[in-house]
Amino acid sequence: MIGTLYLIPTALGETPWSTYLPTATRQIACQLTRFIVENAKTARAELKRLEHPVPLRELFIEQIPENPAPSDIERLLAPLLIGENVGLLSEAGCPCIADPGTLLVRRAHELNMTVRPLIGPSAILLALMAAGLEGQQFTFHGYLPAREPERSQKIVELEKESKHRNQTQLFIEAPYRNNALFQALLTACQPKTRLCIAFDLTLPAETITLHTINEWRRLPPPDIDRRPTVFLMLSSLI
Repeated sequence: MIGTLYLIPTALGETPWSTYLPTATRQIACQLTRFIVENAKTARAELKRLEHPVPLRELFIEQIPENPAPSDIERLLAPLLIGENVGLLSEAGCPCIADPGTLLVRRAHELNMTVRPLIGPSAILLALMAAGLEGQQFTFHGYLPAREPERSQKIVELEKESKHRNQTQLFIEAPYRNNALFQALLTACQPKTRLCIAFDLTLPAETITLHTINEWRRLPPPDIDRRPTVFLMLSSLI
């Protein structure tokens, strides 16, 4: 029999597993002894948080190369071909959602392997749920350009698309550049465009705030420096 590839969500920060994972997800993760991971150090911390019954040194943990070649994908999936079940762990949140793993999952389907996504936190979906913006039409853009004027040009482009399609635009930034992105949004966007800022999701300091750009300009800036943040923008509402 061919094994199953389990996609296991992980914590978005330092918090007990019971606050972000169903018991069934943890139970499956704790039955596995082989894992493919984005970051080995983070994966070990997550498995320790889950109180995995097997000592960490006895688990098989293989890290996905930054730019995996086809041979890397075949090697990582090889244990499934002889019947082993394997867990895929990202560094935070859900595998393959703004995280590595897509090539593995695609190849697993080509090899007729069973792929099982497990329930757990996704910062992108949690932010969209709580933003009060358009939930029927939305697009996640990942990272915007890090430098000007390209960043502001992209913001204007996304704002126009949002208005044309009535579409929520979601994006993220390296936490140390959050403040620069926030200031670029205040400068580039129209006053009535709505901007939601969601940070520290699932953590004790979780904060989700929605204002128009005009309102944000009058308020003290949010405390998002070096904190995991999702930005959501909508230029018009139905």
